[in-house]
Amino acid sequence: MATLVRTSPTVLSGGAGPLVVILHGLAGSAAEMAPLAGALADAGHRVVAPDQRGHGFQPRHPVDVSRQAYVSDVLALLDEPAWLVGQSMGAHTAMLAAAAAPDRVRGLVMIEGGVGGSTDDYPEKLRAFFASWPVPFADADEARAFLGKRAVTEAWIADFERGPDGLRPRFDPDVMKAAISGVAATARWPEWHSLTVPTLLILGEHGSVPAEEVSRMAAARQVVVPGAGHDVHLDAPVVTARLVLDFVSGG
Repeated sequence: MATLVRTSPTVLSGGAGPLVVILHGLAGSAAEMAPLAGALADAGHRVVAPDQRGHGFQPRHPVDVSRQAYVSDVLALLDEPAWLVGQSMGAHTAMLAAAAAPDRVRGLVMIEGGVGGSTDDYPEKLRAFFASWPVPFADADEARAFLGKRAVTEAWIADFERGPDGLRPRFDPDVMKAAISGVAATARWPEWHSLTVPTLLILGEHGSVPAEEVSRMAAARQVVVPGAGHDVHLDAPVVTARLVLDFVSGG
């Protein structure tokens, strides 16, 4: 696999060729996107995977976590027209970036991502879940016992801060609520309908994007990955990499 390096403290990159920017989801980091980034770099693409605001090695308490701030961060990475690939909240960010600057985006891949909007208080539910973690965890086994043995647990554990008292996440629950609240606030159908770039929607068989929403996103090419949940890129990394590579390579 191609070697990925941190070209800055908060950005993983590698490879050469057409640019692909890869955006992780809420409570994730660039590190969890490394297998996908490596596969694309091996296949002849230059990949850039940033830690987004409030995540990974970014400051834990950013001043601005608006949707516009996240979009501006992405657009600042585009030194040439690029393919944008995002998962969950990262997919929403990628969609808004593609709508805002279609001349700078070659195409869009949304992995378990939708247009946003919500009638329930899922930002608070997510905050409460993250705040319920009995951190610091003494070790990885204790974290697995609490979080469950699943692919996203391993991604979180790999990204934990290691301190003398144990393991802690690199994100703050209140910041996660504030960040996802912008996604939940409004369904961005105008931006979706304004898209002019090729778009692929990758869904997990057991994913989280509502069926009605998926149906309304019929303009995109859609693929459902059997057996996968919301974290398709972690549950089925080989399949996800193949789908993304075929799409950005014109296959």
